[in-house]
Amino acid sequence: MASTDETTELSCPDNDMMNPALTMTTQVSAILVLSHVFQIFLKPLGQPAPLAQILAGFVLGPSGLSRSPSIHFFFFQNFAIDFYESMALYCRISIMFLMGLEMDIPYLMRNIRPASIIACGGCLMCTIFAAAISFFVYEETGSRGSRFTVALVITVILANTASPIVFRLAADLKFATSDIGRLAVSASLIGDMYAVFILVIISGEKNKRTVNGWALMAFFSLLLLVVIIYFTTHLVNWLNKRNRNEKNLQAVEVMLLCSVILVAAMTLETMGFSSIIACFLMGSTFPRGGKSARTLLAILTYTVHNFIFPIYFGYTGFKADTSYLNELKRVIIVLMVIVLSIGGKIFGTLAACRYLKTPLNEGVLLAVLMNMKGHVDILTLTTAMQNKVLNSSIFYNLMVSAVVISSLISAALIGFLVRRESYTIGLKHIPMEFHRPEKELKLLACVHSRHPVNSMVRLIVSLRGSDNIPICPYLMHLIELPEKTKKSSAFYEQEDDENSDDEDDSSNDVVEINEAVDMFTEETQMMIHQVQTVAPFTSMCQDVCDFADDIRASFIVLPFHKHQRIDGKFENDKDGIRTTNQKVLRNSQCSVAILVDRGHTTTGTQAAGSESLQQIATLFFGGPDDREALGFSKRLSTHHHSSVTVIRFLPTSAKDPNSGINVSQKEDDVLVAIDNETEIDEADSSALANFYHRYVTSGKVRFVEKYVDNGAQTGMILRDMAETYSMFIVGKGGRGDSILTTGISDWEECPELGVVGDFLASSEFDISGSVLVVQQHR
Repeated sequence: MASTDETTELSCPDNDMMNPALTMTTQVSAILVLSHVFQIFLKPLGQPAPLAQILAGFVLGPSGLSRSPSIHFFFFQNFAIDFYESMALYCRISIMFLMGLEMDIPYLMRNIRPASIIACGGCLMCTIFAAAISFFVYEETGSRGSRFTVALVITVILANTASPIVFRLAADLKFATSDIGRLAVSASLIGDMYAVFILVIISGEKNKRTVNGWALMAFFSLLLLVVIIYFTTHLVNWLNKRNRNEKNLQAVEVMLLCSVILVAAMTLETMGFSSIIACFLMGSTFPRGGKSARTLLAILTYTVHNFIFPIYFGYTGFKADTSYLNELKRVIIVLMVIVLSIGGKIFGTLAACRYLKTPLNEGVLLAVLMNMKGHVDILTLTTAMQNKVLNSSIFYNLMVSAVVISSLISAALIGFLVRRESYTIGLKHIPMEFHRPEKELKLLACVHSRHPVNSMVRLIVSLRGSDNIPICPYLMHLIELPEKTKKSSAFYEQEDDENSDDEDDSSNDVVEINEAVDMFTEETQMMIHQVQTVAPFTSMCQDVCDFADDIRASFIVLPFHKHQRIDGKFENDKDGIRTTNQKVLRNSQCSVAILVDRGHTTTGTQAAGSESLQQIATLFFGGPDDREALGFSKRLSTHHHSSVTVIRFLPTSAKDPNSGINVSQKEDDVLVAIDNETEIDEADSSALANFYHRYVTSGKVRFVEKYVDNGAQTGMILRDMAETYSMFIVGKGGRGDSILTTGISDWEECPELGVVGDFLASSEFDISGSVLVVQQHR
């Protein structure tokens, strides 16, 4: 070993400072290139990106190409090891902070019990297995030192779940927004906390601190974390106010925020505590609304997903050295660790899922996800070796090999299971007709300019209902990408000059949209996720539908292709907006609504501080779209500043004492009976009966019946109530030809709104209320 060090020093006496940087840069570049090559072949097989990245590091490391003496000499120089560990530390800090920033904290708090049970089930079983094999592994690997420390290290290796890999797997396989994906990430984070706790104990073996000493250091570490979170919160709020009219933070301000986080993490590391959980907490408590969070999220998401994740996962595979598997007993040890790791997670997680009454197929997928390695376990092994708590290089390399091989097996299994269970974890659309108001609503609202933003955001706020009802809203800014033809550089520059006003207008739209969202976030304390899509109008529909599928949206709200001017008249926007709306209506995998904005959409923050009620009318003519509008009204009725009235239109021939909705009360039980008339099918009757029984009899919603002979009378009734309501909700159609709507208007200008929706949105219908036209997915 000494001769090797001397050779290294003699071979590059003048380049010691350059070689680590050159080595690390070459290694990172090679991992990125190899991971992309592997991904080209593995992606058609449905395998996730982390598998390709770990495999790339594994092939590049001492188990593969680095078996060559020249490659090994280049990558494994003694002075480069510290650079590798520093790089891994910075990667962990970035990854965990981003995970905290993107984590659905309300979901985690609502599901802390099942996530804890699943995490504890796997960790408990793996801890038992680790205690059972630790003595055998200690003896067979020639380890020296504390047997208790070896047992703790093996416990971390078996019990740890690499939350960054689970997070990346769920995103890459497109089930991160599903219930099982979010539950897996939450459970893996709790498992990380258990492993970090053991890591702190192992780190304390070097310093031999007393219990009181550790308690004191833990108190100061916790105090530092609280101070940093408090300071960061006030710094972010100040930066948001300072850049109120800007699209993003300046580069210097971004560097300031990153420096605060980095210094805090490094300080905790020097105090002997891992910064993994601290970075996650700093990210999860970071103020979500405003330009600071938006800027950091955009920068970190791109950097982490495209560079840091491949490097970090590749470095995990790079550390594995299978050359130590040159004896049968060593192979047996590695196989035993892998089998017990997978088996412990499967048995423990399935037992927890059985207790929680989770379906078996979801339990199996969760169990395999919980077996992903390569995070705290690798850090624990490295820390134990650096602190001289472990002295056996055989034990170290065998455990690293077991961790990497186990992760490769689990990642491949997950890709297979996700393909097989695509229906279970895929898009399961529940129409608003059957969606219970107390359940989480995932909503995608789209805007193409600043005009409909306030009404869209107010609609989102009103759909939150009471403060305890979960909602996960997304606001997508649709930005047109002009299809230009580049003829010459001179002509192209001239084009840019000509279109500079449009570009400035688009930039102003972004600023105003951000400002509106930030204002509502600050006043309502509700997080609205913002996204942008830039595409030609010809293909924008696909982006909207794909994103709605990715987030498992239950509902899409689109803006009308006209906006209201100051004088009350409607002005046409670009024709491509209308085309996009029509395509989304045809191709979406969930229910869709078009919002005709007249600036009086329900229940914004202005109403939140007053006692005035926003009057909402739901028009019911019959059919699936009207039933969906009825279901949408359930959610609105839960808001304390919304007064919903359901107006049911019936033909005059149905006006009979024994027809319609008859309510009788006996011993406080309300019985609702709806006759099966020829004009109303059984589904309408059932939906109205259920709605009446739950919302009308309880006083949450008013119910009115209107009898008409034809569409002209329907139009007259709608005109009479034009000034009474601030919003009208109606189904697009789906009811077929009906005497209730036939002849309601002389012509149909916008067929995508349906007969009644087109009439309410037309210029001849003078109302001040907005209109929401709903189409149920069929």
